[in-house]
Amino acid sequence: MPFQRIQPEKLSHSVERQIELLLLRGILRPGERLPAERDLAEKLGVSRPSLREALANLQNRGLLTARAGAGVYVEELLDSAFSDTLVQLFAAHDEALFDYVSFRRDMEGMTAERAARHGSDTDLKVVDTVFKRMEAAHQKRDPMEEAKLDAEFHLSIVEASHNIIMLHMMRAMFNLLHEGVFYNRQIIFRNPAIRNDLLAQHKCINDALQARDAAGARHAAEAHMDFVDQFLSDMKRSQKNEDIARLRFQHAQQAR
Repeated sequence: MPFQRIQPEKLSHSVERQIELLLLRGILRPGERLPAERDLAEKLGVSRPSLREALANLQNRGLLTARAGAGVYVEELLDSAFSDTLVQLFAAHDEALFDYVSFRRDMEGMTAERAARHGSDTDLKVVDTVFKRMEAAHQKRDPMEEAKLDAEFHLSIVEASHNIIMLHMMRAMFNLLHEGVFYNRQIIFRNPAIRNDLLAQHKCINDALQARDAAGARHAAEAHMDFVDQFLSDMKRSQKNEDIARLRFQHAQQAR
């Protein structure tokens, strides 16, 4: 007969599995500090030795890291899908920039469509809350805050799509922007006209999501990334023209 005796599971294994799922679902985020040992053991209803065993196993697997005198943290590298060497290669070539934007266009459209269909009411409330914070930051004309909330808005949509592969891939994508691999996001938000356009585009995405208009959400997200692509293309062209103009100016000055 194909039956096997049921083995009781160790408490440490139950703890380990619960933390695994929180990491997998993106609820615990890279760099986030776990509660103090006493508090966490109490929350989980387990002994501190069982908790320590679970945390040690997760650290050995590279999911958590202990910092002397500071506690246990989610491993930072969990939001990095690329080696440092590859990231440096990306940064050196414009081709990678526009392929990045193209990839994000496809992913943003897909996640917005999924969020409209599969996101819970609470998911969509989170997206709407982030958008309202974007509106407030827009009024303050704070490029740094607007750039931060821009990433938070898009990631909240990815979370609402309820696809863990998309979630971790997009977190890795936004981590590249956070590190300034391709361009400084704040540049976009320093242009008053562009800022207004971006806010209007984010409003279109949010409105479609709140209405659970899947096709509309996808179209709005793709249109937004098309706008970003055009802006970056124009910016690169302007930079190239400026470089050529400086060479001409230098040459003219030397010819006098």
